Amino acid sequence: MMQSGRLALAVLLSASLSACVVGPDFSRPLVPQAAKQEFGEAGTPEFAKASLPDQWWRLFEDPVLDGLIVRALQHNTDVRQASANLRRARALVREARAGQFPALTARGAANTNRVGTGANAGLGFAPAQPPEFELYELASDAAYELDLFGGVRRSVEASRADALAAAAELDSVRVSVAAEVARNYVLACSNRLQLNVARDAVSNQERTLALVRRLHTLGRVAARDIHAAEGLLAQAEAALPALDAENRAAIHALRTLIGGEPGEDLAEVGKCEVPPEPRSAIPVGDGAGLIARRPDVRAAEARLASDTARIGVATAALYPSIRLAGSLATSGIDPNDLGRSANIGFSLGPLISWSIPVDGAARARVTAASAQADARLAAFDGAVLTALQETEQALARLKATTERSLTLAEAERAAAQSAYLTRIRFSSGKDNALQLLGAEADLLQARQALALAKAAKAEASVGVFRALGGGWEQAPQVVEIDARSKHPSQ
Repeated sequence: MMQSGRLALAVLLSASLSACVVGPDFSRPLVPQAAKQEFGEAGTPEFAKASLPDQWWRLFEDPVLDGLIVRALQHNTDVRQASANLRRARALVREARAGQFPALTARGAANTNRVGTGANAGLGFAPAQPPEFELYELASDAAYELDLFGGVRRSVEASRADALAAAAELDSVRVSVAAEVARNYVLACSNRLQLNVARDAVSNQERTLALVRRLHTLGRVAARDIHAAEGLLAQAEAALPALDAENRAAIHALRTLIGGEPGEDLAEVGKCEVPPEPRSAIPVGDGAGLIARRPDVRAAEARLASDTARIGVATAALYPSIRLAGSLATSGIDPNDLGRSANIGFSLGPLISWSIPVDGAARARVTAASAQADARLAAFDGAVLTALQETEQALARLKATTERSLTLAEAERAAAQSAYLTRIRFSSGKDNALQLLGAEADLLQARQALALAKAAKAEASVGVFRALGGGWEQAPQVVEIDARSKHPSQ
């Protein structure tokens, strides 16, 4: 029996070592060569061909923005959730790898046994005194699935790819959070700029109204001119509450993004009165760098790899499963009997099971897995195209907002000069009140339009960095919070 058991074990182990791995091997999908070229919208002085730096927000040279983004990358709730998902995915990899090794269990028992009186009669014992005895047992069991067709190995491949996808998704969240912090910081600064423009407009309209009233007492202007000046003042004052509300909304959004406490004072944000802009040309690189860097593209590739491996898992289920099991046990009625050769027993042998695919269900699962992989390939292709599209669109928007900002700056300077000259002419009696009020209204509109253009340009700059997909490479460690203790830990 020992000889035959060893022979069976040797045959099974040999078969396991020479086993095949069914299902397709993953290969990285091809990307069109045209997608790796330079961006068509990047041929202007606003952009440079250099690669995007890891911490792109430092190009704004704003320490407050730097601190907000670092804090958000550590404490943001979406980042914490994605980080926890990554830890879970890595734990599932370890669980899947455990299937490649034998499963070992140990057990022990100490029982008091009494034989019933009915049974005693047959054994010749006195019915009045049924015997009692102790029984002790120690045993160890081992089981190992021979991965003849690679189903376990494909499961490990799939779980590893899932972990890569989870890591890419964490990076994608980091990109979005950094960009959202920058965008809301820019909005807060832009709103402060617009508030200052509106307050200057109110002050200017108050001076104009005072001048018109003084001239009215001298009989130089009509009452309707006073009403017109009062209307412009009211119009300027009406803009203040909405702008103040927008400013506070941006600060509330920043507080949430950085994981701050409700009511936390972000005084440093309130000091920003001009939206920051990159101090130099934005380095955008090329399409090849974009595809390698964008986390959503990497996540799509990892999901494709995972579902490709699951085709092998489904295919392996078409074939028999062989499980080698063994047990070693010792027992006795006295603890000192344990371990004696006469009290040791063992069992060893294979268990072969096969869900014979006669109903087509198993083959349908293979077909379904293949279709899922095809869908993932389409999703990867879509992620590449979306990355290129979003980047080209972001570059085009920044170019347009830059041109608009330059044009409106010229218009604002012209309107300011016109208002200045009109006020002089009005004071000397060469222009009437309507001409002055018209020039003041033109200046107000020009300044408001320029402030909005600066805000749009700064926001478009952030949009370019978001589309380029950077900011995750040197991210700080996430501050995790254990759900069991609710205390932060790093």
